[in-house]
Amino acid sequence: MNEPPISSVADFKDRHGGLIGFGILVIIVGCICALFVPFMFFGLTMSSKATGRAADFRTVMPVVVMYDALAVMFIWLGIGSIMTRRWARALLLILAWVWLLTGVIMIGVMAIVLPMAFAHSPPGGQSLPEGTRIVMVIFMLGFMSVAFLILPGLLVLFYRSRHVKATCEARDPVVRWTDACPLPVLALSLMLGFGVLSMLPIMLLYHGVIPFFGRFVSGVPGTTLLLVMLTLWCYCAWATYKLKLAGWWITFIGFGVLMVSVLITFARADLMDMYRLMGYPQQQIELMQQYNFLTGRNMVWMMLICMAPYLGLLLWVKRYFRRPA
Repeated sequence: MNEPPISSVADFKDRHGGLIGFGILVIIVGCICALFVPFMFFGLTMSSKATGRAADFRTVMPVVVMYDALAVMFIWLGIGSIMTRRWARALLLILAWVWLLTGVIMIGVMAIVLPMAFAHSPPGGQSLPEGTRIVMVIFMLGFMSVAFLILPGLLVLFYRSRHVKATCEARDPVVRWTDACPLPVLALSLMLGFGVLSMLPIMLLYHGVIPFFGRFVSGVPGTTLLLVMLTLWCYCAWATYKLKLAGWWITFIGFGVLMVSVLITFARADLMDMYRLMGYPQQQIELMQQYNFLTGRNMVWMMLICMAPYLGLLLWVKRYFRRPA
């Protein structure tokens, strides 16, 4: 994610055409994200009609909000790329790296989870033949590889080019807010801000459920803890962007305490208790219980795998923070 150097203003190839082409591609990705929203509501409605149960749209609202946000973000950044804005290049490079690393983790986890999921027969039905399961796993992993490895990998290769960087700086000479700190630090700050936004659906829609050192806390205590975390991460996002050493230390300590709390809770508590506190319908909980890989211990390993890159980024950017004189 480090920026390639430019020896001089004239020492680069103009990539305006590539910025337009990749900008259009990013806008298309945003439109696809927007299409997922009506498809999710349609699928949930058809599923409720088939099962005879009332559709619980609350359970899909966080995903709907996420897809809406992704649609707006991709379209906005795609337009910025077409206009050769330097802030768009910086944000697209950060987004592409996060997208790529998330894809590597996701595909690794899915390669383990999908065979176990297809091995379970649906309620009242028969399990799929082994050949069919293998074909479905290969197809899904192939599709995910295109969506989460190849596509973000192309964005990383293009937007990290020194020629693309120089083209944006030449065509957009105004210093932008994305230039105020190194790109890895900006990535950390934005991830902290995204963590704040991801807490809001839990607090508003899921009764404030939060793992707390071996048990799940909900209601007023859980909401209070979430508000404290939200305030803390807001400060850390601002402080890291300003390259304040205190912001890095608070982020590092807070991240460590949060991870210990989550890991202890998932190792000891019943995962289904969390869904009950969140207000999931009992029928949906019973359906999830049929998959024996949805256990707290497996969640511990998944959390460790998912949080390792974030911890690596946190330790890596420490070099950019200096103790005040």
